[in-house]
Amino acid sequence: MTDNVAGSIGYRSDPPPSFETAAGACPAFEVLSPPRPTAPFVFSSPHSGRAYPLEFLQASRLGSEAIRRSEDLFVDQLFDFVPALGAPLLHARFPRAFLDLNREPFELDPRMFAEELPTFVNTSSVRVAGGLGTIPRIVAEREDIYRSKLTVAEGLERIERYYVPYHDTLSRLLRDTQARFGLAILIDCHSMPSTVRTLPGGRRPDIVLGDRFGTSASSRIVGLFAGHLAERGYDVALNKPYAGGYITERYGRPAAGLHCIQIEINRGLYADERRFVPHEGLAELRRRLSEVVAKLVMDVTIEWERPAAAE
Repeated sequence: MTDNVAGSIGYRSDPPPSFETAAGACPAFEVLSPPRPTAPFVFSSPHSGRAYPLEFLQASRLGSEAIRRSEDLFVDQLFDFVPALGAPLLHARFPRAFLDLNREPFELDPRMFAEELPTFVNTSSVRVAGGLGTIPRIVAEREDIYRSKLTVAEGLERIERYYVPYHDTLSRLLRDTQARFGLAILIDCHSMPSTVRTLPGGRRPDIVLGDRFGTSASSRIVGLFAGHLAERGYDVALNKPYAGGYITERYGRPAAGLHCIQIEINRGLYADERRFVPHEGLAELRRRLSEVVAKLVMDVTIEWERPAAAE
C-alpha cells in the first residue's frame, strides 16, 4: 500500500510474532488499547523493549549489562496511563540493540554481513556509518554487539518478521484514529541519557520535543505540548539536540491531518542509568506526564471541534 501513513513497503495486519527468551515466548510488541477511543492520539515506544531473544544473546559478545546500554529505560511504563485517557500505546518488547524501529526498513551496515547486501539496501546513511542502522552494529557505549558476521538472509528475515508488523500496526492505528477523529497525532516516546550534550550556556534540558524543525506537526500542537510541560517545571528544548528520527519523518504529514512529535525524556529524572532500575522519580514524572497529556488532549479536542461547532 502507498497511502500517506504506510509508505511503500509491504505492511500487513498479522497478529504480532513472538520470539523465545530465557523466560519463554514473548510477543514482539503489544498494543495497550483504551476501553473506548476518545482522543485523536496514538503513542508509540519503539526503543523501550527489554525482552532479549535467546538467539540474539547467543550471537552477542556483550555481557548482560553492556548489551542494555541502548534501551530507552522504562518509557513504556512512563506512558502506560494513555489508554485511560482514550488513546492506544504501542510498544516494542524486543530491544533496540536487536532491531531499531526508528530507522528506514533497510539501513544496513555491510561490515556486519558475510555476503554482499541487495542493491535496495541503504548502506550509506549517517546512522549506518555510526553503527546504528536498522540492525545496529554497536550499543550506545560504542561496543560491537556481535561475535561474528550475520548472514544477509537472517538480517532480512529479522526485518520482515518484526519490523514490518510493528509499522503495519502503527500505520493501522493512525489510519483508524484519523478516520474516527479527522486527524491523528502520534507521540513518539523516547528517553535520552542524563549526559546529553549541553546546549548553549551549559543547559541540559529535561525534555526535548522534536518536530523535524516544524515539518512533522502543527506548531500550535507542539507549542501547547511544550507549554504544558514547562508549566509543570520541566526545562523543555525544541529540536536540539533531537529533532526526530525516521518515525517522525515518515508519519508526520500535517497537511494531511497526520502530526508526529518525538519526545525525549532525560533518564536522570526517573532511573538509575547504571543499574537499569527506576528510582523514586518515576512515579512523580508519570503523574505529571499524565496531567500534561490530559491537558493536551483537552486542548486539541476543543480546537478540532471548533470548526464543526461553527458549522
